[in-house]
Amino acid sequence: MEIVLMIISILLIALVLLQSNKASDAGQIITGGNSMLMGQMKERGAEKFITRLTYALGILFLVITLFMGF
Repeated sequence: MEIVLMIISILLIALVLLQSNKASDAGQIITGGNSMLMGQMKERGAEKFITRLTYALGILFLVITLFMGF
């Protein structure tokens, strides 16, 4: 079970690093530089797949970690 958790951890780290840099866009909210940040920009294609896979691996990581704790 520890090996599966380690593989999921590595995949999760890689997927987070592959995602687009949303932190720099979030910083523009304060300065008002990007008015399309919160609603009009939608993920498409590979970016949407990577985001959903990140969510799924994160939930799987949490479930396995909780399972190993009991």
